[in-house]
Amino acid sequence: MFHSLVETANELHDKEKMSLRRTVKNPHPKGGALFPSKGVIDKLSALERMVMDPIYLPIDGVLDLHMFAPKDATSVVDEYLRVCIDKGIYEVRIIHGKGKGVLRRTVHAFLEKHPCVLDFGIDSGPSSWGATIVHLKYD
Repeated sequence: MFHSLVETANELHDKEKMSLRRTVKNPHPKGGALFPSKGVIDKLSALERMVMDPIYLPIDGVLDLHMFAPKDATSVVDEYLRVCIDKGIYEVRIIHGKGKGVLRRTVHAFLEKHPCVLDFGIDSGPSSWGATIVHLKYD
């Protein structure tokens, strides 16, 4: 359900961008930039806020990074690992997907330096290299 809400918000956002292009004021007579009307800016801001609302995840030892922007991956992983430790979960499965391996490498580089990580490796289950199993240090 969450994924469909984000898709809907992103589609609305794209429509508003198209609307933004159509509703720009005439160029400034001295060659200035095009500026959208204030109402269009307010709509875009509201849609962006809707997409950026907090995401609540169940803390069950499985983190799927598909719903996060790649630039947020390390902060999401860090927070999730710390909450897992607080809840007594010491084995975490991080789903980063297969793709080109960019996100996997980012996550692995982060895990190598994380003070709470005992060890980690590629999942040996059906998802294989699309997920990483992390073992956390006990308190």
